[in-house]
Amino acid sequence: MTPKVMIILGSASDIKIAEKSTSVLEKLKIPYSVKVASAHRTHDKVKELVVDATNEGVEVFIGIAGLAAHLPGSIASYTYKPVIGVPVNAKLGGLDALYACSQMPFPAPVATVGIDRGDNGAILAGQIIATHDNEVKENISKLRLAYQEKVRVGEKEVLSKLNGNYIDKEFLANQENEPVESNVEKLDDAPLISIIAGSYTDLKTAKKVTSVLDKIGISYDLAIISPIRYADKFENYMKKMENVKLFIAVSGLSALVTGSIVALSEKPVIGVPCSNNDDVHDALFTMVQMPPGVPVGTVGTDNGRNAAILAGEILGISSEKIKENLKWIKYKMQNYRN
Repeated sequence: MTPKVMIILGSASDIKIAEKSTSVLEKLKIPYSVKVASAHRTHDKVKELVVDATNEGVEVFIGIAGLAAHLPGSIASYTYKPVIGVPVNAKLGGLDALYACSQMPFPAPVATVGIDRGDNGAILAGQIIATHDNEVKENISKLRLAYQEKVRVGEKEVLSKLNGNYIDKEFLANQENEPVESNVEKLDDAPLISIIAGSYTDLKTAKKVTSVLDKIGISYDLAIISPIRYADKFENYMKKMENVKLFIAVSGLSALVTGSIVALSEKPVIGVPCSNNDDVHDALFTMVQMPPGVPVGTVGTDNGRNAAILAGEILGISSEKIKENLKWIKYKMQNYRN
């Protein structure tokens, strides 16, 4: 049985992070392979592994590395399949690895998850595979319910430890995480992708996404909706777009757009942080550093074009036409500019 996911560790010392990934893949029942290869010390091995695995049918790569974490980028240079980067906290709190993973040039994106978040890397891999595999899709839903149950149990544990004279432990105690019924009809003929920009200032970056999606031949809807200013409108739009394959969120400042999408959907979410002010770190950090269970595959700051390439890599797994268009852009249009 050919593995659907290949995990490559930059060093054997990254095993604890890799075990977070393998634990999730076991729960999702996704076949996987684990290798150790350094982008700097065993470059030829990385190249051979990635090229051969791509040809053999591996669908998603997960690169786990710390320090100058060039491994995920090195993987991305040798495949047209999606690459997920898991930065490891070896030094500097993992920020060096985070930047190395996320800030990749066009057209070699790395879908970066939070520092040490091997679990989220595997969940994102599962979500990607679930775009064309219904069994994995069902297992993703079950895993999501398990995370919800963990929150419920955690609340009980917290309340059991609090014994104040004025605390009302029964107030709204019967609140359950049940979906709210809505009159909004989902689109039966939904596009493949929904792109959501948090404000009009993000539109320049969003158009970078659409320009590349047009060249790959991927259908999309572009909406500008703030989940902060228009919460109900945002939720209704998400219900309407329930049948899309994936979401791309474009947002600056506190990247609540991505957080709101993952709260309302189990589909893959690609995040594009925007530099709408002098400090670009707020959007990047609040987008990539998601808690366990709700990953955002984050690309480089303002790099809407890489978000589109990543979307093409994901959808190209099950579409020969998209794959061929994607390969043409990646390998024949290296000098392409907007």
